[in-house]
Amino acid sequence: MEKILSALAESNRLKIIELLRDEPHTVGEIADQLGIRQPQVSKHLRVLSDAGLVEVNPIANRRIYKLRQEPFMDLDDWLDSFRNVWNERFDQLDEYLQELKEKEQGE
Repeated sequence: MEKILSALAESNRLKIIELLRDEPHTVGEIADQLGIRQPQVSKHLRVLSDAGLVEVNPIANRRIYKLRQEPFMDLDDWLDSFRNVWNERFDQLDEYLQELKEKEQGE
């Protein structure tokens, strides 16, 4: 999980992930859309690949990058544990506020 979060923490890598969310792209297409140089995009893609977030499909002399589903499912499962905690806390807060409201109405 740490590798995934570390890879996503950099803004250009996050933008690359957002681009790849919609469809696979080549390095050149990513560079053009983000307005950064191809060598920089390649370095970011290597980090994303090392974290398991993207995979590459070489077709002739082109390398097509796309997202891998599994790491995002793992991330969603990890975040889900936090959602459960927060939902419980919000439920407790709701109950507390309801008690306060009832006390005010009883006065």
